[in-house]
Amino acid sequence: MTRTEQEFEKETKCCRDIYEKKTRDYGTSWRILRLPSLTDQIFIKANRIRSIEETGENKIGDDVRGEYIAMVNYAVMALIQQELGSGELRTESGDSMELPLERAMELYDKHLGRTVKLMLDKNHDYGEAWRQMRVSSMTDLILMKLKRIKQIEDNDGKTLISEGVEGGYMDIINYSLFCLIRLDELRTEN
Repeated sequence: MTRTEQEFEKETKCCRDIYEKKTRDYGTSWRILRLPSLTDQIFIKANRIRSIEETGENKIGDDVRGEYIAMVNYAVMALIQQELGSGELRTESGDSMELPLERAMELYDKHLGRTVKLMLDKNHDYGEAWRQMRVSSMTDLILMKLKRIKQIEDNDGKTLISEGVEGGYMDIINYSLFCLIRLDELRTEN
């Protein structure tokens, strides 16, 4: 296993652990959210990080690391919603939209696994260029991906040439994981 794979495994385990604990606490109440609402949740987190990066001020005290973890988890939720559908309290058959914990974790693992595979493939082709990037640049790329997703959502999902929202969510997950790794590296350097 490469260094990058080890670091990704560490960070994805942390994100997964928080997702599982929150699912135990709240169930899958997020299933009521439509994709644009999940996109906006991710936007709020990324915008807060950028604000802290620009001003150096963090008045509520929640660390930036937690915001990147939240973006990973919200983006995985968005991928799940895209697969299952969202926004209704009950399915057409009358079943609750609530997912049992086991199913919620299975879907989380499926989508995160696909996303990490995409990262490994891209990382091979790009030669780990992200390691030379500033965390703030990756935050900007996340915000750009969100703007693109919002535009696609405003166009009712129709694109002429773009990959669509799924690729955007997957990129947000990977950039957020890169940021978590880089923040750890920066912390150990200081």
